[in-house]
Amino acid sequence: MQKTAAFYTLGCKLNFAETSTIARNLNKGGYETVDFEQKANVYVINTCSVTQHADNECKRIVRKAQQSNPDGFIVIVGCYAQLKPEEIAQIPGVDLVLGAREKFNIVNFLDDLSKSENTQVHSCEIQEADFYESAYSIGDRTRAFLKVQDGCDYKCTYCTIPLARGISRSDTVENIIQKANEIAQKGIQEIVLTGVNIGDYGKGEFGNKKHENTFMELCQKLDEESPVHRIRISSIEPNLLKNEIIEFSANSKRFVPHFHIPLQSGSDVLLKKMKRRYLTDLYRERVSKIKEVMPHACIGVDVIVGFPGETDEEFLTTYNFLNDLDISYLHVFTYSERENTEASQMDGKVPIQIRKKRNKMLRILSEKKRVAFYLSQMGTTRKVLWEEENRNGFMYGYTDNYIRVQTEFDPNLINKLMEVELVELNTDGIVEVKLLQPA
Repeated sequence: MQKTAAFYTLGCKLNFAETSTIARNLNKGGYETVDFEQKANVYVINTCSVTQHADNECKRIVRKAQQSNPDGFIVIVGCYAQLKPEEIAQIPGVDLVLGAREKFNIVNFLDDLSKSENTQVHSCEIQEADFYESAYSIGDRTRAFLKVQDGCDYKCTYCTIPLARGISRSDTVENIIQKANEIAQKGIQEIVLTGVNIGDYGKGEFGNKKHENTFMELCQKLDEESPVHRIRISSIEPNLLKNEIIEFSANSKRFVPHFHIPLQSGSDVLLKKMKRRYLTDLYRERVSKIKEVMPHACIGVDVIVGFPGETDEEFLTTYNFLNDLDISYLHVFTYSERENTEASQMDGKVPIQIRKKRNKMLRILSEKKRVAFYLSQMGTTRKVLWEEENRNGFMYGYTDNYIRVQTEFDPNLINKLMEVELVELNTDGIVEVKLLQPA
């Protein structure tokens, strides 16, 4: 009888890339992939642990798997599994917990799928996670997430990622080109480059800190050799987003005018407490440089509210800094205390209700920024990659500069890159377009 496996991913694009790779490994081991809502022999949940919410979400997904099949074998992998394997082992229904080193060899741990009272835990010390595993996701027909780097050597005071993923290390340029070619052969038009700290690309395995190649060199090679039409950079630290990368993107054949740049705070006082590697002046310079060479570029920003010591004045400093910046949208995170981080021991804790209020204020600002950016692009011509979803007779896609657009559904447009004119922002916050070339 055919063995089946279902997968659920929490967290970042990197997790999606790794889940897809784990699924392909299980497929090679004789498992057929089914939807998570279906009855499966094995349920694999790839976890995040950036916030407390992610931990609670893991428990919810375990219950969901049990509803689909009470006898299903439940495996937990990912950052939460590496950080707190024993805590996960206490969740009712969990059968196996695999850490950072073990998750890609999951098929070796599935000889016996019978449920047991005792959860198996196989989790390495994070210092042992010094090797590199390639990964990419092909969850839909239009874009793929391609992992190029893993781990982080930064010591931000709020972050558990170095504890969950280990040191910074990278894939080889040759291997990344090969994976990009594999993706292109599947008919996928867009690659999103992902990692924990992709601007730090180039450090080798096993703690080899020498940069064999820089992120800039990787981008140049992909631009020259990748057959994929569009390449997007997922998120890059402002101190590592060098002017040469910005200028290269402005003149690139494949790299799109879209940057996502973590800020975390608009207060230099808090940036120092967070141990970020830049101050607001540098961040402002990066945004100005992008807009100077690519006025149409989309710029997304990560920001944390409620960090210890964030007074009303410090929050307003952040709010005003963001309000004045020529950016396109925000990803707003409410600070939550994480064990074994410096920030969790700091004075000046911000009450939860105030954190929530600040989060809401920045989400409203984000929507204002997004609408202003969309409206600034009306009447321009952009290239759209059309997706396959048919929702009430409409189909959707993103422009190269990350504007969400719609047109009447036409199956001939699926996975096609097409020139369009941006016509009108509708009441759903999506841009309606005029097609400029026949399907």
